[in-house]
Amino acid sequence: MVQGHSDDAETMTGAASLIRSLERAGVDTVFGIPGGAILPAYDPMFDSEQIRHVLVRHEQGAGHAAEGYALATGRVGVCMATSGPGATNLVTPIADAHMDSVPMVAVTGQVASAAIGTDAFQEADIRGITMPITKHNYLVTDPAEIPRTIAEAFHIASTGRPGPVLVDVAKDAMQMQTTFAWPDALDLPGYHPTTKPHGKQIREAARLITASRRPVLYVGGGVLRARAWTELRQLAELAGIPVVTTLTARGAFPDSHPLHLGMPGMHGTVAAVTSLQKSDLIIALGARFDDRVTGKLSSFAPGATVIHADIDPAEISKNRTADVPIVGDCKEVISELISAVQAEHAAGRQGDYAGWWSQLNQWRDRYPLGYTASEGGELAPQYVIERLGKIAGPEALYVAGVGQHQMWASQFIGYENPGTWLNSGGLGTMGFAVPAAMGAQVGKPDSTVWAIDGDGCFQMTNQELATCAIEGIPIKVAVINNASLGMVRQWQTLFYNERYSNTDLHSQRIPDFAKLAEAYGCVGLRCDKADDVDATIEKAMSVDDRPVVVDFGVHRDAMVWPMVAAGTSNDEIQIAKGMAPDWDRSDEA
Repeated sequence: MVQGHSDDAETMTGAASLIRSLERAGVDTVFGIPGGAILPAYDPMFDSEQIRHVLVRHEQGAGHAAEGYALATGRVGVCMATSGPGATNLVTPIADAHMDSVPMVAVTGQVASAAIGTDAFQEADIRGITMPITKHNYLVTDPAEIPRTIAEAFHIASTGRPGPVLVDVAKDAMQMQTTFAWPDALDLPGYHPTTKPHGKQIREAARLITASRRPVLYVGGGVLRARAWTELRQLAELAGIPVVTTLTARGAFPDSHPLHLGMPGMHGTVAAVTSLQKSDLIIALGARFDDRVTGKLSSFAPGATVIHADIDPAEISKNRTADVPIVGDCKEVISELISAVQAEHAAGRQGDYAGWWSQLNQWRDRYPLGYTASEGGELAPQYVIERLGKIAGPEALYVAGVGQHQMWASQFIGYENPGTWLNSGGLGTMGFAVPAAMGAQVGKPDSTVWAIDGDGCFQMTNQELATCAIEGIPIKVAVINNASLGMVRQWQTLFYNERYSNTDLHSQRIPDFAKLAEAYGCVGLRCDKADDVDATIEKAMSVDDRPVVVDFGVHRDAMVWPMVAAGTSNDEIQIAKGMAPDWDRSDEA
C-alpha cells in the first residue's frame, strides 16, 4: 500500500496539492492554456518558483511542445488544458505520443463531480475519449488522491515502454481542502515491465548472429527511448554487422559510421531496404515492423530468421513472427548480447560476413541518395535541407513536420548524435514541427533548434510563433514552400494521373510567410535562389534573441526518392519515376 511522508502532511487546496505534486515529480515546465475547470490550478502555479508555465496559443501546441521537450531531454513532458474543447484539443498530440512512445503527462480540468455525466458546460469524457491512446489515464474526484495519482502517472509515463498518461481532475476536487501526502512507495500490482531479458534467449540470439551470413541490425525508436546508443555501437562494431535506423531512430547510430546503411522503409535507401529483404537474420531492437518499413508484409524479408527484442511484449510477433522473442529494455538486452557474442567469439565462433559486405557495398555505392535539379532552374528543396544540415551542423536539433520535407530532412541531413532528430513518425501529424521545436528549445535552451516545415504543415500551428516571440524561445523555421500539399501531390502524380485535386496551396504566396513572421514579432526572411541559400541560412543562424522564419520557395514537382509504393513489396523499390534498381549489374549475395 501507498504510505505518505509524515513531514509532508500539510493542509491546502486540492489545486495547491496538484502543483506541489508536479513539483515533487520534478516538473520544471508546463505548456498550457487556462480555462474554467482548470483555473483553480493556475492560482497556486502563479506562486511556484520551480515551474515555468508557457502560455501557448492552442492546446494542440501545448501537447506537441510537451512531446518536443520530452524527445529533446528524455524527461517527461507536461501539458495542461481545461475541460471540454481544451481537453479534446490535446487528443492529437496524445495520440501522437502514444504511437511514438513519448513520455508525457497531460493534466486536464473536469467539470465538478456532481455535474459529470449531465452534459454540463464544457464537459467531455476525456478519460473515455483518450482510453485507446493513453498508456493509462485517471479521473480524480477526491483531492486526497491527487499526490498518489500524479506520482503514478509520472512513473507509468516514463518506465517500461514510455507513453502518455492523462490525469483528469474534477474542479471541486481542486477547490476542496486536503492534506498533502506524497507517496514514498507506489503499489501498482498490474504494472511490472520486464526490463531484464531471458538469458537463454540472449544466448540463442548470439549463436544465430555468429552462424548467420547476411545479418542486419534493424534499429527502432526504442533504442533511443532506452538511451542505448552507446551499447548499440559497441554491439555493431563487435559483431561487424550492418545497421539500419528507422525514421524514429535516426541519430541512434552515426550516419557517418561505415556500418550504417541508412534508413529503411518507404523512402529509405536502396541499401537499407534491400539489406533487410535479402538478409538471413534480422536483429530487431526496439522496432515494431511497421508497415512503412516492411512494405507488403507477406513479402518482407522472406529468407530471414527474426530475433525481436522489445520492452513491450505486445509488439513481439504482432506483425512478423519472431523466431527468438526477447522481452526487455533495449539497454539491458544489447548489453547482454554484447557479452554473449563475446563468449561466442572466445569459443572460436565468429560470423563470416565478407561476401555480404561485398554485396552491401555494391548497393551502397551504386544507389546513393541523390536528386536532380529542376529543368526550370527553381530551387531544389533537397539542396536547401542539405545546406541547412551542413551549416547548422550535427549538434543542432532538427524538428520536422510531416510530408516530403520530413523525408528529405531524414535523408539529406547527417545525424551523428541521439536526440537531434525529432518528428512525428507513427501518427504522421501535420503541424508537429513548430510547437515541438518550441518544446525542444525550452528543454535545451543552449542548443540551436531548426524546425523544417512544409507550407501545408506550417499553416496548421504557426500561431505558436507568438508564444516563441513573447517567451523568448528563439527557434528557427525553414519553410520548404512548394505551394502544395507536396506528398499528396506526389501521390497524385504517380497514382492519380496528375489530377491535382485540392493540393494547390496557391503559388502567389498567400500568406507571405516572411511578413507573417514579422507580424508575430519574429525575423522573416525569404530565399528563392540556390546562390542565396547559404547566406540566408547564415543570417538566420546569426539571430539568437528571437525566432526566425525563412520562406524557401522551391520547385513544386520535386519528389521523394527512393520510394516503395504503399501496399507493394520492398522488392519493387523505385529510385525515380518508373525506374527500379538495375539488379543485373549487381551480384546477388
